[in-house]
Amino acid sequence: MVLKEVGEGEWRNLWWRGGFPPSYLVATDAVSRQWQEEFVRTLLERDMPQLGIRVASPALRRFWTMLTHYHAQIWKGSELARSLGTSEPTMRKYLDLLSSTFMVRQLAPLYENLGKRQVKAPKIYLRDSGLLHCLMRQASFADLEAHPKLGASWEGFALEKVLSITGDRDAFFWATHSGAELDLLVNWRGRRCGFEFKYGDAPSMTKSMHTALNDLKLEHLFVVHPGRDSYRMDDRTEAAAIAHLLARLSRTEVF
Repeated sequence: MVLKEVGEGEWRNLWWRGGFPPSYLVATDAVSRQWQEEFVRTLLERDMPQLGIRVASPALRRFWTMLTHYHAQIWKGSELARSLGTSEPTMRKYLDLLSSTFMVRQLAPLYENLGKRQVKAPKIYLRDSGLLHCLMRQASFADLEAHPKLGASWEGFALEKVLSITGDRDAFFWATHSGAELDLLVNWRGRRCGFEFKYGDAPSMTKSMHTALNDLKLEHLFVVHPGRDSYRMDDRTEAAAIAHLLARLSRTEVF
């Protein structure tokens, strides 16, 4: 489900329960969580074997659960392999399997000739925020608000909503080994646009944003946040409340 289908004021509930209609539309969070658990079990134990995927469902579930710790982070296959006591090629195989079923997004890195050492591994996201929270064992939205992965969860949710409008054919993230980074870059409607996702009501300019604007020659940078207000941060940068931004991106004229 997308935000325009449920109403701009419902983004928080959509974030918490995720975009699958049977999860979002039910009466209570408990019923929503029950559906999510059943979905995960059915996908691993029935659907994947029917697609010819021969992987032990408990092993793949452990991997999927472990990925919640790496949500919105750079792929580190060797680290995951050590944690699960298996090989790095096996971790890569599991990642590709979950990506092929649209459960995981591998956001490709952008690297250009900038004279800087740039990250070349993909960034990993669990694509549905409701399933992310299910696998994280978060019982309520209040629990999520106190969790260290709150900001990462917000980043993944907002990123997916932006890509649902812009498309992901020309979508990348950018990061250098010196610390500069950009959460999302898209070539859209003939413009090079950047997006940063910040869980805070009043984000401000950072050194990393200035670096991305100049090095990547962005025409516009949106800093997407959950607050109510949108405002200019400089001539090419705007703090954008998510409900306002998605409505604007859906229109013909955005800038």
